[in-house]
Amino acid sequence: MGEIATSDRQITLYYSSKSTRAKQTLVYTKAEGLPIQEIDILKTKLTGTQIVELADRLKIKVADLVNQEHPAYSSNFGHHDFSTNDWIKMIQHNPEIMKQPIALRGDITILIETPTDIIKI
Repeated sequence: MGEIATSDRQITLYYSSKSTRAKQTLVYTKAEGLPIQEIDILKTKLTGTQIVELADRLKIKVADLVNQEHPAYSSNFGHHDFSTNDWIKMIQHNPEIMKQPIALRGDITILIETPTDIIKI
């Protein structure tokens, strides 16, 4: 069992409160009346274990959780080969560069591309 608790009766949404897509997803989720637990990654620091678990649940590498197109990434880092631990530290210190929102419900985890993706979960 991982560090992230999930429930079949509730959606857990990892998001950035500065993200337009995340705000739209939250509005849509609440309008649909879906039970939701909100985790704003800008206010709640993710542990390394949580970051690795989110990547594993999405079946991607930790490096792929980083939005390398984000201005905070391109202005601070540039394109390099980093270790998994380096990627984890980058996300922890610059949570805005993490791809999100990520929705979890039971054993299902999805990266939200459009706000209506939430109904897939």
